[in-house]
Amino acid sequence: MRHALRPHSHDTADQVDRELEGSRAGIRAVWVSLAVLAVTAALQAVVVAWSGSVALLGDTLHNVADALTAVPLFIAFVVGRRPPNRRYTYGYGRAEDLAGIVIVLFIAASAVVAAVEAIRRLLNPADVDHLPAVAVAGVLGFLGNEVVARYRITVGRRIGSAALVADGLHARTDGFTSLGVLVGAGGLALGWRWADPVVGLLITAAILVVLAGAAKQVYRRLMDAVDPALLDTVERTLRETAGVLDIGTARLRWIGHRLRAECEIVVDARLDVVAAHDIAVAAEHRLLHAVPRLGSALVHADPMAHDGADHHAVVAHHHRP
Repeated sequence: MRHALRPHSHDTADQVDRELEGSRAGIRAVWVSLAVLAVTAALQAVVVAWSGSVALLGDTLHNVADALTAVPLFIAFVVGRRPPNRRYTYGYGRAEDLAGIVIVLFIAASAVVAAVEAIRRLLNPADVDHLPAVAVAGVLGFLGNEVVARYRITVGRRIGSAALVADGLHARTDGFTSLGVLVGAGGLALGWRWADPVVGLLITAAILVVLAGAAKQVYRRLMDAVDPALLDTVERTLRETAGVLDIGTARLRWIGHRLRAECEIVVDARLDVVAAHDIAVAAEHRLLHAVPRLGSALVHADPMAHDGADHHAVVAHHHRP
């Protein structure tokens, strides 16, 4: 009923529109995140100038550097909007995966910096003045980063961008870093000079956990991994299409934040080319409705083999492992 009341098509122009909408959402998320982190870092800088806290200075510089992760993401979303050409026939969606690698490197660098600073402070304890202001700045840093993290992860999952999700996880680790400043300030208030560096080491461990998750997600995207449940949906949808007698190979891959499917269906060998084509188009149409974030599907129709005939005998030797 929804399809009848709101007609639509699945031609190339509409697919490009969906790509652009996803890119627009990603670019909007990048700029909103950059603005929130910039304000957070600016307010923290004011407290740094007043208190002279080295720990808070490090956290402030950390937030500034993390805000700059918006740069590779912005470039990726802009580049990803370019249409395919004769060299890049699938388009430029992979730019998001390259941005994901850069973000993972940023997270790794954050872990290194946090560990080095914590060890240095553990070996050379230092006093911090105006602890209440430092604590408030730590809370502010946590809230700013958590807002950015939730926004990036939500938008990233909605449009299917692994890079944006990874950057959201990065912002979440930065929030824990800022919260660590608060805990460290509380320990210093109790006279525990070792509290700040010990908390820093715990934060490093938390960053490493998030790093492992983000790296795994980006790695899987680079290796064309998909959720097996999506493949189950593809196979079930093809089998339920009228005229499909069986299915062959079905593959899915991410290109940027959109999926592409390549499938084989088996139809009655007595059908003419037009009828077989109509079944393939119907299967493609059903896939576009059934699989979230599917941008395109190539469905190849094979005739049902009779009397042991192999319709792929000419190319069979090319497909042997």
